[in-house]
Amino acid sequence: MRTNASIVDDQGKLNNFAIEPRVYVDEQGNRTGFTNYAELLNGRLAMIGFVCLIAFEVLTGNGVFGLLTSL
Repeated sequence: MRTNASIVDDQGKLNNFAIEPRVYVDEQGNRTGFTNYAELLNGRLAMIGFVCLIAFEVLTGNGVFGLLTSL
């Protein structure tokens, strides 16, 4: 039972210990590691890079390795 921000047990004794805060998980605050957002971003950037490599090969007639060995 609670009275005036202090805790009293069922025997009427006052609990002098600190009241623990509620524990919760902030899902939006953690954007590091293997999160769904990171995996989606990684996949999208990989697809953009792959399309750019194909466009580069079509426009120049050489692939990336062919360009590097011809230097």
